[in-house]
Amino acid sequence: MLIPHPLLGLRDAQEFTHLGDASLLNRPDCMAEAPAEAFYDYVYLRENPAGVHRELWFHEQGDRSWLVVTRSTVTHEILGAELARDVALRMQKGGK
Repeated sequence: MLIPHPLLGLRDAQEFTHLGDASLLNRPDCMAEAPAEAFYDYVYLRENPAGVHRELWFHEQGDRSWLVVTRSTVTHEILGAELARDVALRMQKGGK
């Protein structure tokens, strides 16, 4: 499986470590109301979709960057990848 790294081009998936659901970028605010419940959901509750899904991948054997990879969990087809930093900054500004 080849991952289209936004800076380095196509890279073999064996260079990466898969972390899981990219919703981990949506860390709850510990100062918000009911933070214990929010963190419980954040840590323990995960979707396991069949189909297109966004995941966090770490380029461990490369430039050590974090990527958000969009792929099909049914076919394992990689549909795209972007730097997790860019995704997080976009989320802060209210985007997706």
